[in-house]
Amino acid sequence: MPPPPVAVEVRADGTGRARGTGVRAGGLVVAALLLAVAVVASLMVGSRGIAPGVVLDALLHGPSGSADTDAVVVLDQRLPRTLLGLAAGLALGAAGALMQALTRNPLADPGVLGITWGASAAIVAGIVLFGITTLNGYVWFSLVGATVVAVLVYLLGATGRSGATPARLALAGTAIGASLQGVIYAVVLVDATTFDQFRVWRIGTLTGRDPQALLQVLPFLTVGLLLALGLARALNALALGEETARGLGVRVGAIRALTGVGIVLLCGGATAACGPIAFVGLAVPHLARLVTGPDQRWVIPWSMVLGALLVIVADVVGRVVAIPAELEVGVVTAFLGAPVFLAIARRPRVVAL
Repeated sequence: MPPPPVAVEVRADGTGRARGTGVRAGGLVVAALLLAVAVVASLMVGSRGIAPGVVLDALLHGPSGSADTDAVVVLDQRLPRTLLGLAAGLALGAAGALMQALTRNPLADPGVLGITWGASAAIVAGIVLFGITTLNGYVWFSLVGATVVAVLVYLLGATGRSGATPARLALAGTAIGASLQGVIYAVVLVDATTFDQFRVWRIGTLTGRDPQALLQVLPFLTVGLLLALGLARALNALALGEETARGLGVRVGAIRALTGVGIVLLCGGATAACGPIAFVGLAVPHLARLVTGPDQRWVIPWSMVLGALLVIVADVVGRVVAIPAELEVGVVTAFLGAPVFLAIARRPRVVAL
């Protein structure tokens, strides 16, 4: 029997053999299988339960006739919302991992850094100023708002000799987010039409979204996910400090810019399609690092899978806890994600960034 592989630390440039590679890879496969189970459950579970055989037949053959109500429910309602939840979870998990790696701040997420509120404020502006009512319009306003706030937070956080420290970025993001939140509520409270449209979008949900929502945001999410996976090695080097990263041949400015682009695409696209969904980007990377350690080559794919798993499970739970009504997925992720994050925060030793 060959000896077990020797544990070797990951080198600064992201090369070398990672400790526990088999555990990380095997765990990722298990997480992906759990995600597949959650997807199947999402197609079966709801106020109207549907048997697995009926779901499979609907996916393979479509509705067999006008009276095939179960197949219509699967194909026209549950399949689109499941695919949208899958895409949003992948995007939010990857965005959270990128944010925490870039800022080296374990509290970084789209909400803490104000990016979600930037997207929300831009959508409110689109509704008020231009009468935007479609997802196609929301996407572009959401991306612009997220970009503007991301740049503003970084510029404010980078003032002073110490540069863009994690604490400065968190403070800048919180301050800008609070200001935008006040502006948003001031606008929607005096404009009933804007309030009605924003209220429907503001609660993070997969229910009642345009079936074309996923197709409209998919290009942005795809580019963002590819960027996230491609930047993992450079982010490993950047975690050692700017000077060390430059010594290893990493173009620090370009990597930061590309990471910011990935974050904006992922957050802006997911937020435009589903509305703000809390705690996914904050809690999921911490769960990933409990298994993977700080190696971004593993943290990012783990965060993607766990993010999708959390969103899909939250959506299924929201359907069954208040039958015949439903809880929105953003509400359930807050209930599920907050205790997980608190438990991680109370650990004597949190995995370093």
